[in-house]
Formats: sequence, structure tokens, C-alpha cells
Amino acid sequence: MKWTHAITDYKNYLRIERGLSENTISNYARDLQKLLKYLEAHTIDKSPIHISKTTIQEFIYQIAKEVQPRSQARVISGLKGFFNYLVFEDYRKDNPMDLIESPKIGRKLPDTLSEAEIDVLIATIDLSHPQGERNRAMLETLYACGLRVSELITLQLSDLYFDEGFISVTGKGDKQRLVPISDHTIKYITIYQNEVRSHIDVQTGHTNTLFLNRRGKQLTRAMVFTIIKQLAVKAGVKKTISPHTFRHSFATHLLQNGADLRSIQQMLGHESITTTEIYMHVDRSQLSNVLQQFHPRSRNKQSDS
Repeated sequence: MKWTHAITDYKNYLRIERGLSENTISNYARDLQKLLKYLEAHTIDKSPIHISKTTIQEFIYQIAKEVQPRSQARVISGLKGFFNYLVFEDYRKDNPMDLIESPKIGRKLPDTLSEAEIDVLIATIDLSHPQGERNRAMLETLYACGLRVSELITLQLSDLYFDEGFISVTGKGDKQRLVPISDHTIKYITIYQNEVRSHIDVQTGHTNTLFLNRRGKQLTRAMVFTIIKQLAVKAGVKKTISPHTFRHSFATHLLQNGADLRSIQQMLGHESITTTEIYMHVDRSQLSNVLQQFHPRSRNKQSDS
């Protein structure tokens, strides 16, 4: 079995049987390509079926010198999945990754924007350009609905249920969920639709896409990243931010204002509540305030004197 055939089959397996997104599949394939380049650089002619544990270990040692522990852990996880697939399909009898452990990494929490910082970023948008109305509507949607960037750029006109106060979001694995949307956000999306989108020459295949570029096609993830990075510089926001920062801020602000974790989980589209908890970093002073307010031994304390 050649590497190219094995990787193609694995990608089809991830797409069809696992239902993973194209972005996730591309990441897995990219990590396998790193292994292939290593084999080529060291003139190691071993197929996916015959590659040894020793060769894999040497590759991982090399990776550890080049990338951060988090990236190293992702590569190891991806390779384990690939070789598990080969074992499952009876191409191999063993997984050469079985004895290789991932580096220990802590939970990495992205920066959170305050409400004031979000207001400043949105106020910085130049509304004299048609793209300004689009960008304002996009940022309002990211923050108000907690969307991933992939969910934002694939949002369809047919996904908007404004009369009911919801939008339909297609998340990871093509799983759909309904997310509530406020009148505030509906207003800016409607302005964009009526004043900008209606005047764009929409290209074939994109007639149902909500947010379009100037050429009438769906925006790319990279373009949304660039828009936000440029706004941050212009607004003087020093934090390292991305589209995901708005999603994290959405969840954090909901929690701080009293929303329950289960509702936040549903709106974010997390299968597990433990995933949602990663977003919910609460500082110790807030925990102390919760204790003082709600624990019976802290409330209405009587003096012993």
C-alpha cells in the first residue's frame, strides 16, 4: 500500500464514516504529510503497513524539536488515528503509536474581549465602504451568536428565521443547531442585506450565502481573520484576537451575567459539557463573591460576641 492511497482512503473514511469537517480532515492530512517529508528527507522507503515503531519515534523526536507541545500533541493524536484506521481495516496488526505519549499541556484559554473592547472594534469599522456594513453585521453575529468562523462564512439566507428569533447553524460534522439571535443583531444583518448585498452581482453557487465578498462569492476563513486583525490594529486593541475570540467572549459574558452552563453548551454546539467548561474561566475573586453570596455559612453570619 502506497502512502498516497492510504491517506486518500483515510480522508474518505474521516469524511464519510466519521462525518468530520473538511478543515479537520485537512489538518489530519497535513500531519501525515509531515511524516512523509521526514521519510523522504531520510531516504526511508517504508510503506504505511511496514513502517516501524522506531522510525515513528525518531520522527516524533524530530517534531518535538521544531514545534510547541500543543502542536506536537496534535501530530501524535493524528498519527494514532491514522494507524488505528489501518489496524481497523486489517492492513496492520499493530499501531506503532501505542507506546508514544503526548506531551502534557495545560488548557490554553484565548484572550477575551470586554464589552467595551468589542464596542470599540465595531465602532472602528468604516461604514463609508460597502464592506463596512458587511463587516459590522459579521462581527455582531460572531459575538451575539457565538459562532465559529466556519459557521459564519457558511451561513445561508435560508438559515435566518428572524420572525422566530433564531438562526440555524451548521457546525462540526454537519450537525445543525438553532441559536437565538437578538433584535440588535437582526437589525444590522437586515441593513447589510438591504443596502449592500442586494446590489452585489452574486456568482453561481453563492445565491444563498449570506456574507459575500466583493466578487459575489463566499468569504474565506482567512479573509475574516484579516478583517479582524486589521480592525484590532486600527482600534488600538493590543490583545491577540481572532474570530474565535468573539465566540469565547460570547460564552464568558453569558456566564458572568448569570447564564447556566448547559444553555451555553447548547448554543456553542458542544457535545460534551467538559468542552464548554474550558471556555468558562472564572477568576478567583468572582468565585469568592459567589461563595459569599450563596453559601449558608457565609450569608447572614452572626457575631459570636
